[in-house]
Amino acid sequence: MDQTHAGLCRSQHERQGDAGVTLIEMMVVLVMISIVAALIVPNVIGRPDEARATVAGTDMRSIANALQIYRLDNGSYPTTAQGLSALAKRPVSPPLPRIWPEGGYLPDVPVDPWGTPYVYTATGNQFELTSLGADAAPGGDGANADIPLRDRVARNDT
Repeated sequence: MDQTHAGLCRSQHERQGDAGVTLIEMMVVLVMISIVAALIVPNVIGRPDEARATVAGTDMRSIANALQIYRLDNGSYPTTAQGLSALAKRPVSPPLPRIWPEGGYLPDVPVDPWGTPYVYTATGNQFELTSLGADAAPGGDGANADIPLRDRVARNDT
């Protein structure tokens, strides 16, 4: 019986040592996570406006692609009065689009990463698209600077 009892105690002791994580191991892992966080987080967290400006540029290129497809389908860009909502909802004011795909050209009326509508103006066969930046007002510096995108391809209808 003594051998059985000793074997049982040894077996339980061996399992306990293998099953758990020691306090030292946990501390080492926490220190490593802290070091990585200290190096990475300031670079990511400290630049939210730069990230938003990058997203705005990418969004505007996507909007520009939808505007190009609209123009190919209908012969012109939506008017300034119709605005970018003409890409998400079928316009009801003239000129009405000849072709309108089910679901539109974009799922929703786009807004910039700061939650402000993009400024869209159509001038003949070109358009301008701008995010007003963090301050949602024209002009500004740094994060408040306007982010423009212009359609540089003019159609030759002459």
